[in-house]
Amino acid sequence: MAKYDPTKMADWQIAEEAEKNMPTPWEWQEKLGLEKDEIIPMGRLCKLDFMKIIERLKDRPDGKYIEVTAITPTPLGEGKSTTSLGLIEGLGKLGKNVGGCLRQPSGGPTMNIKGTAAGGGISLLIPMTEFSMGLTGDINDIMNAHNLAMVALTARMQHERNYDDEQLERLTKMRRLNIDPTRVEMGWIIDFCAQALRNIVIGLGGRYDGFTMQSKFGIAVSSELMAILSIVRDLPDLKERLNNITVAFDKKGNPVTTRDLEVGNAMTAWMRNTINPTLCCSVEYQPVMIHAGPFANIAVGQSSIIGDRIGLKMFDYHVTESGFGADIGFEKFWNVKCRFSGLKPHVSVLTTTIRALKMHGGGPKVVAGLPLPEEYNKENLELLEKGLPNMIHHINIIRKAGINPVVCVNRFHTDTDAEVALVKKAAEEAGARAAESNHWRYGGEGAIEFAEAVLDACEEENDFRFLYPTEMKLRQRVEVIAKEVYGADGVTWTPEAEAKAKMLEADPKYDDFATMMVKTHLSLSHDPALKGVPKGWTLPIRDVLIFSGAKFLCPCAGTISLMPGTCSNPAFRRVDVDVKTGKVTGLF
Repeated sequence: MAKYDPTKMADWQIAEEAEKNMPTPWEWQEKLGLEKDEIIPMGRLCKLDFMKIIERLKDRPDGKYIEVTAITPTPLGEGKSTTSLGLIEGLGKLGKNVGGCLRQPSGGPTMNIKGTAAGGGISLLIPMTEFSMGLTGDINDIMNAHNLAMVALTARMQHERNYDDEQLERLTKMRRLNIDPTRVEMGWIIDFCAQALRNIVIGLGGRYDGFTMQSKFGIAVSSELMAILSIVRDLPDLKERLNNITVAFDKKGNPVTTRDLEVGNAMTAWMRNTINPTLCCSVEYQPVMIHAGPFANIAVGQSSIIGDRIGLKMFDYHVTESGFGADIGFEKFWNVKCRFSGLKPHVSVLTTTIRALKMHGGGPKVVAGLPLPEEYNKENLELLEKGLPNMIHHINIIRKAGINPVVCVNRFHTDTDAEVALVKKAAEEAGARAAESNHWRYGGEGAIEFAEAVLDACEEENDFRFLYPTEMKLRQRVEVIAKEVYGADGVTWTPEAEAKAKMLEADPKYDDFATMMVKTHLSLSHDPALKGVPKGWTLPIRDVLIFSGAKFLCPCAGTISLMPGTCSNPAFRRVDVDVKTGKVTGLF
């Protein structure tokens, strides 16, 4: 039997008990076979010195590369992080040398409606409090580096306004950039959901109080710097990309970059430690790195290439996770992350829940804070069967990459055997392996069937291939993704978006930029209200964003806010600290 009972204990209580025996940094060093200078202790946590480890292990063969994705997300939760941790625990129970790399959670969702991304039950990441509240400071370093770029920009605009050309050269040693205040691309960032900061005016006051203009805030994980951290290969790559970020445009329409503002090197100094993943673990003490946490709507939505590179050297089985459903997270893992990293996955896991499939089958709306409708807690094979096409569509997305996926039925205690059997049968008929897993309740012991299915899949040769060649132009790539991945009939472009796309296609400097689709995660389509597998629709593209440091071109279908709002009943109301012990309670 499992050591903890999640039906009677909150996640933070399980974490508190498990953390009593969590390995110290030096115990991790011995357990993982690392050199003394490859561990960077930070309290009871440690970072791994990426550049030293990758250099020492560069000739070691890579382990098996396992990616975890999911069906189209619903408010009911599919449990990708829980499934990733459950798989790591299950492989650990089978005696395998296993580890993983997951994304760092943002303070915004943690203090809002979603809560932390530490998994749940016995498939839980520890130390939970540190993980949920800043970890070893990567997001803080990213905020400082990002906001330093905005400080450089706004100060430059003020000085160019206040001085003539001779004074500007003599007093500041700067050339005039003629920045267009109506074409400032960047804003400020903060790691909370703060809707009041979405649209602001800055520089009010006198001539020495800044440049008066409209500005904005985004949440920290939406920063291009976070996207860059997730895809860099090393420190020189990070420095080069941080110097190429387009902050604004000048009055002739030319980009003004962080290199022009002479701030990219200082930004790199702020982020120098962020290239080293932080080492955490499951409650069953398997090693799990935490590194990067980019948006999946507008960026790549993956943990880092750096984390995967050293994980594949240190572990025989390395588990990574992609944000949202296979149409977004896996598509970007497949066509962007693997292209940038040169790594080839052995298997992809498709996480599904019976409750979520019922919603895709037409089940009633779920409202946060209200009781769950009974359709989700009682056997309903008819409703479940109507939702199965969404799962099958995601299976087919993964198979287009040349991979035969493993469907994990992340089982809830309200699911019946007949419902589980129906899902497994449909998955197998669609060409996937299928296994149920009770990792939430029983940890590794409950994930044995699931872990064995993944082991079998890892031994199977796959024919991994990209969806499109790098030579394909932007609009054609979008058409292929829309039809082959989302199931659209085609793509429409606003005149402005099409003109921008043509300009980008004509400029060879954008030829190696990744295509990073921007759309809702709540539907295969651009409309979050359309569940299941929508038919008879076209994908509307309204704009193309340019992330010149990350080298992303982001075609936008619909409006995506980079600053979420705080809900009416946020999670921070339930977070507290024991003033005698300093222990945090209420995280979930």
